[in-house]
Amino acid sequence: MKKYLYPADILLPDFNKTDGTHWSCIACDQYTSEPEYWEAVAHEVGDAPSTLKLILPEVYLDESDRRTPSIQHEMKKYMKELLVSYPESMIYLERRLRDGKLRRGIVGAIDLCDYDFTRGSSSLIRATEETVPERIPPRVQIRRGAALELPHVMLLIDDADGNIMHIARAAADSTPIYDHGLMQNSGHVTGYLLSQKQISDINEALARLASGDEMAAKYGCGDIAPLLFAVGDGNHSLATAKACFDELKAKIGEDAAMSHPARYALVELVDLYDASLEFEPIYRVLFGVDVQKTVAAFESYAAAQNGKAKPQRVTLTFGNEQKTVTIPRPTSNLAVGSVQDFVAAYLNGNPSATVDYIHGEDTAITLSSVDGAVGFIFDGMSKGELFATVIADGALPRKTFSMGHACDKRFYTEARRILSD
Repeated sequence: MKKYLYPADILLPDFNKTDGTHWSCIACDQYTSEPEYWEAVAHEVGDAPSTLKLILPEVYLDESDRRTPSIQHEMKKYMKELLVSYPESMIYLERRLRDGKLRRGIVGAIDLCDYDFTRGSSSLIRATEETVPERIPPRVQIRRGAALELPHVMLLIDDADGNIMHIARAAADSTPIYDHGLMQNSGHVTGYLLSQKQISDINEALARLASGDEMAAKYGCGDIAPLLFAVGDGNHSLATAKACFDELKAKIGEDAAMSHPARYALVELVDLYDASLEFEPIYRVLFGVDVQKTVAAFESYAAAQNGKAKPQRVTLTFGNEQKTVTIPRPTSNLAVGSVQDFVAAYLNGNPSATVDYIHGEDTAITLSSVDGAVGFIFDGMSKGELFATVIADGALPRKTFSMGHACDKRFYTEARRILSD
């Protein structure tokens, strides 16, 4: 039977000897404008073993040359002195978020040969938003030569019936392999090893999700390449893993690379319909513009669209005014796509203008009330639109939606070796 989610040799510390709260650290791409968060975490961790010492928070990305050697040294040290292997394993985890909601996930490995982040790809695993090529090389520099990977990638499955998580939840009857609170008031995480039968049953269920019959029933397109996993968080980290694997193939040859541990990447699988996942729109505000000319330009853009998507309404907010513009024949399936296309073209033609991506309608209205600013407010995308839109449009525009608050993002706990012996 073809595998879709692979067991892996997962590495964890002995939590009888290691403080789990100090060990687990939030994803490196969070709090990128708040060095004080990372300073507080470093102070709390102190000399204790921690995944903080195995990652580079992206707030310090411009210091990668100085910090990377220390990270790689700590990885090798932990592998010798601290980490215990759980061969051919998957983990079912329950994450209690700050607000009390419970998110369920499965940690396993995916085959990077099944992943393509380019727009319009037909791979089994696809990006949900545009990948920015310039963001990959500095991350490759960090991963290149690293002995370990620690996952903050979250992949989504469109499993409205919840069958896959139902299979995994049976593992919660066993003794957890970790069970601890998370730093900075970020909730709690508990992990359980899955049995080999559960791993097999999960892959059988994933095979049904990827079948032509399922694609036809859900999206009306059973004759195209299936989309099984959509990258919900960590797209650039997964793209970095892919880039490093491609680099390895060029170096050692494709045949040798196929049996190399870097062919795979550790991820957390989450059901799109998990009750804790909330999709929130990310609005746009343009600054440094001639307001009336910008409003007129958007009206002209809206009228000139000649696509086949359903009509969309966008509210422009400026000063103390608001104006709703209808796009009767959009070319993008989502209003955010229509707005992003306009914003990108506008910025190209107006180099003095800038854009910010804003969470919260009230915040967008407040920011666009200053002179020379125009905000764009629109309906967000529902969960049920995600897979169908990625299939139809390819990767979504960057900053299409947000999945929860920074404190609720994935924490590093598990590790996996990616260098060969």
